Amino acid sequence: MIMKNHTVLVTGAPTAPVKNSNSPVHKHGEISMSKLFTTVQVGPIVLSHRVVMAPLTRMRSEQPGDVPGNIMVEYYAQRASEGGLIISEATPVALTGRGYLGAPGIYNDAHIAGWKKITDAVHAKGGRMFMQLWHVGRTSHVDLTDGPAPVSASVAPYEGVAFTHNGWVPVSPNRALDIREIPGIVEEFRKGAERARAAGFDGVELHAANGYLIDQFLQDGTNKRIDSYGGSPENRARLLMDIVHAVASVWGYNRVAVRIAPSGKWNGMSDSNPTATFNHVAQVLAPLGLAYLHIVEPRVIGSQEEADGLPPAAAINLRQFFKGTIMAAGGFDPKGAEEIVAKGDADLVAFGRHFIANPDLPKRIRLGLPLNPYDRSSFYGGNAHGYTDYPFYEENKSQHAA
Repeated sequence: MIMKNHTVLVTGAPTAPVKNSNSPVHKHGEISMSKLFTTVQVGPIVLSHRVVMAPLTRMRSEQPGDVPGNIMVEYYAQRASEGGLIISEATPVALTGRGYLGAPGIYNDAHIAGWKKITDAVHAKGGRMFMQLWHVGRTSHVDLTDGPAPVSASVAPYEGVAFTHNGWVPVSPNRALDIREIPGIVEEFRKGAERARAAGFDGVELHAANGYLIDQFLQDGTNKRIDSYGGSPENRARLLMDIVHAVASVWGYNRVAVRIAPSGKWNGMSDSNPTATFNHVAQVLAPLGLAYLHIVEPRVIGSQEEADGLPPAAAINLRQFFKGTIMAAGGFDPKGAEEIVAKGDADLVAFGRHFIANPDLPKRIRLGLPLNPYDRSSFYGGNAHGYTDYPFYEENKSQHAA
């Protein structure tokens, strides 16, 4: 399956089609990266550096069945580093939670063995790996759910797209979850967490960002409920908190992380008071002792920067409420990553597109080496091209010398 002229959401799921473009070669020369390459605590784990591989939807699982295969083992092993952290691509916890054909699953036991090969390969290189647990909610199609209508917090106008065997298609009409169905959703996440543990992961991250199911409950542009899961920020955060507690029953809170996108607009999202909503989320998560809070900066929508040079703001604001470990993501280059960590507004920085193109990204940043350009046309779907064939620095240098 090869898709042309699309891009990828560096925060865990693909964006809608955009014009294809390649990145420039990046250099940062003599910039000091002293803070990025110090140790940091993530729950019970001590990492050797703070350059994290972001969750990146690549859609290379084996079909049918959404099974992680050998090409995925090679891909993740290439990007593992001693004392480094990788977050898996967004991984559906339910068949009805799929939105993009080719994304690997964790919704049945048949997925465990494939993921175990991946975590074994990452661990063999001294790396650590969290799985991102995901339910797309309304961003789906009946061909992906095997018939049932996609679900959401409420029925609200939405013109998104899903990727099926017929390519990009408009999403199917969704329906609002009945309150009696919500415990079943929570249980799907808990079972996914159990399978992730059986597959050898070091922890799990809940995808509560970018307009997917948990975010659809968090933001009032999509949550019009009048029951205990709608209305106030406390009620709209209830599903997230239910899932956090359920997943922590498997892992312990210190191996559970949450990813949020304050003021996020992707996938038709909006909120009448995002500051109040996400300040509340940070406040209720703060006492739990989570592994980290993963914050996507609002300067990016999907994988596109909304404004060149716009400084990070979300992590800086939420630091006042969340004193635990913060991971920042969205539009960072090595210099910006060093700055936000040095200032103490974040403890780790997740890189997306640059990790796609540079399997040895931590080394390149640490030594000030030039970065490979990335090719958007191969971001997801297809084969090894643009997936496992990006060169390491030594390989690239040797090819030029020849």
